[in-house]
Amino acid sequence: MPINPSPRPTARLMLQGTGSDVGKSLLVAGLCRAARHRGLNVAPFKPQNMSNNAAVTLDGGEIGRAQALQAEACGLAPSRHMNPVLLKPESETGAQLVVQGRVVGQARAADYQKMKAQLLPRALESLAIIGEGRDLVLIEGAGSAAEVNLRAADIANMGFAEAADLPVVLVADIDRGGVLAQIVGTHALLSSSEQQRVKGFIINKFRGDSALFTPALGIISDHTGWQSQGVLPWFAEAGQLPAEDAMALGGAAKNQAPIRIAVPRLSRIANFDDFDPLAAEASVRLDFIAPGQALPGDADLIILPGSKSTLGDLAFLRNQGWDIDLAAHLRRGGRILGLCAGYQMLGSTVADPQGVEGPPGSAPGLGLLQVATVMSGEKVLCQTEGQCCGHPVSGYEMHMGRTEGPDCNQPFLTLNGRPDGAISADGLVMGGYLHGLFAADAFRQAFLAQLRPGTESNLRYRSRVNTVLDNLARHLEAHLNIDALLAAAGL
Repeated sequence: MPINPSPRPTARLMLQGTGSDVGKSLLVAGLCRAARHRGLNVAPFKPQNMSNNAAVTLDGGEIGRAQALQAEACGLAPSRHMNPVLLKPESETGAQLVVQGRVVGQARAADYQKMKAQLLPRALESLAIIGEGRDLVLIEGAGSAAEVNLRAADIANMGFAEAADLPVVLVADIDRGGVLAQIVGTHALLSSSEQQRVKGFIINKFRGDSALFTPALGIISDHTGWQSQGVLPWFAEAGQLPAEDAMALGGAAKNQAPIRIAVPRLSRIANFDDFDPLAAEASVRLDFIAPGQALPGDADLIILPGSKSTLGDLAFLRNQGWDIDLAAHLRRGGRILGLCAGYQMLGSTVADPQGVEGPPGSAPGLGLLQVATVMSGEKVLCQTEGQCCGHPVSGYEMHMGRTEGPDCNQPFLTLNGRPDGAISADGLVMGGYLHGLFAADAFRQAFLAQLRPGTESNLRYRSRVNTVLDNLARHLEAHLNIDALLAAAGL
């Protein structure tokens, strides 16, 4: 009788960086789409992430936004196991801790270092779950591979790679300068076993004639024994994909666009990918207003964004004088939209008696909507769909708190058959809890036409994101040794 061969083990490859923002998230997304183009069943994974830009999974969990984009690159629905440990900063030293999609509490930085040993088994469990039935799992590290001061109980980089026995490729960013020192210095700080785990390096964000860099590749290999897996030229379309880090905000605005939308950049701004579809519109000038700057007097619309610390950012907003700017904007007949925490701030009061987002307390809201919010200990996490202004919308809810008041009698949205949000009596101020609202093409186009009659758009936002992912995959195929990377993974 023939013996059925055992199933092939899932191939795995971890991309670690020489630092933060070297392009790991985008590279994993591009490699996921490239692997999918090759017919592979591929999934993304990141053991530990720190971001206030999160996405909601089908089973009511939350993960980093970058992993949701990577899942889209794979043609998969996001899973809470794709990012089992998520830290959402609430202050300079503390963060909300999310484990396998569920909020488990708050942790200060020093306390979290002591917790990591208990979190490693959960991360390994999630990796095993994500790998079931897959050809390949592509794993993203966090920060720098050489953070040896945090090496004890590390679950983000080499500590996790050693625990899960993963091959590693190192990513370095030449655009920030000192790329030889980035790689050689990382090699010098790694242990012998960690050095041997590295199967090569990728030079990312290269501009100019790559032939001039060839001698440098030899110098790196001479010092490390690692071989180049490719020099990746700058990918200009990257700016059209959702960003995870607030550092990416504030790019060049379209100064001649007829519709001006301003977003105050709150200290704990969250879920700012809400604004990506607006930024993609040719008719929109989207400005993120930095602290210390006034909200523009000629804006058609000001949007108060989500925040990880509603009371903290309400105080921050007042300290910037933006409450005065908002009042002046309304006197000129301008419109204001609040999303999630921004919606809560628009009301008469915000109360957090249980301290679910920080120290217990309450504060007067901006008083622009006749609603009031009380924070609760149970976090709403769900994907949802409904209507806004007569057009279908979909997205997700991610908030703590219940908002009620007279203006709720004129809801901004209908979600799953129930009213959500509020509109002021004069129709100039509105708000609601739905994230992802502007990704709905028909709604977005109708909303912009209300701001500026005659505005037209042919943008199909989700289609554009997938086109960029396809182009990114082709870019990687052209400049990286994909065959060697897959071989290093075990394929």
